[in-house]
Amino acid sequence: MPLTESSRRLASRHLLGLEGMPKEDVQLILDTAKSFREVLERPIKKVPTLQGKTIVNLFFESSTRTRLSFELAERRLSADVVNFSADVSSVKKGETLKDTARNIEMMKIDIIVIRHAAAGAPHFLSKVVNAIIVNAGDGAHEHPTQALLDLYTMREKFGQIEGLNVCIVGDIAHSRVALSDIHGLKAMGANVSVCGPKTLIPREIERFGVRVHYKLDDAIRESDVLNVLRIQLERQAGAYFPTIREYREYFGITRERLDKVKRPMTIMHPGPINRDVELSANVADGEHSLILQQVLNGVAVRMAILYLLGTAN
Repeated sequence: MPLTESSRRLASRHLLGLEGMPKEDVQLILDTAKSFREVLERPIKKVPTLQGKTIVNLFFESSTRTRLSFELAERRLSADVVNFSADVSSVKKGETLKDTARNIEMMKIDIIVIRHAAAGAPHFLSKVVNAIIVNAGDGAHEHPTQALLDLYTMREKFGQIEGLNVCIVGDIAHSRVALSDIHGLKAMGANVSVCGPKTLIPREIERFGVRVHYKLDDAIRESDVLNVLRIQLERQAGAYFPTIREYREYFGITRERLDKVKRPMTIMHPGPINRDVELSANVADGEHSLILQQVLNGVAVRMAILYLLGTAN
């Protein structure tokens, strides 16, 4: 086990978001994830930490990386795992989120991992069930586990997060990753900026302590890390700029653009990637890309979160 029973616990029994999370809690998750990252390098990648616990993955939206990452994390902690899909459930018959969750909880569920299109759904659930709630993405609000794996990946690369210049590029307005990243990075002492078309930058975003760039070349010059967001066409983001071709010309990150800086630029992306839109293929697959490392680290970070919450009582 990475931690002893006397080790410090998280301040909250749920993970609903990173807004207001103490720096000490972020640090604890990242430190615990480092232990689990070492577990993933072993020939046997399983530990008995959550044996006897039951976790349900309650996904009301499509997901590949997040859902698989959570399921792998749960199984490698030896938990019993139940996967729920709204498409083949009583939700199709009109059952409410509250009724769905309370019925599932009566089957003796310990932890509910929820992804939902409605912002605030995990917070609502935490008030109507007794199970531990983990937010796997709620609307365009927060995606805390993605932000934590982003932070872990940056710390792994640079040794620390404090003082890093990180720019979040792209569809800020529709992104749940952006807000969680901002909260987490600011808590850990990074200098945070955002860059994108004016139509995709929320008004008054500066109140979160971030700088705003409307020219990508300016953002690149001032940054150590570019965390690039997908244009969310399914949320009608394409209506906020004239054409994909124009977006690519002004905000697409290409090898030619990065070469002008004449220093290594770390590239990250939460996925899935619109190749040759927000990122050119040779940048996504290039030597300074940490995109696949983020995927691997996501399992370790989610193991850490489930461990810390699931063993707190």
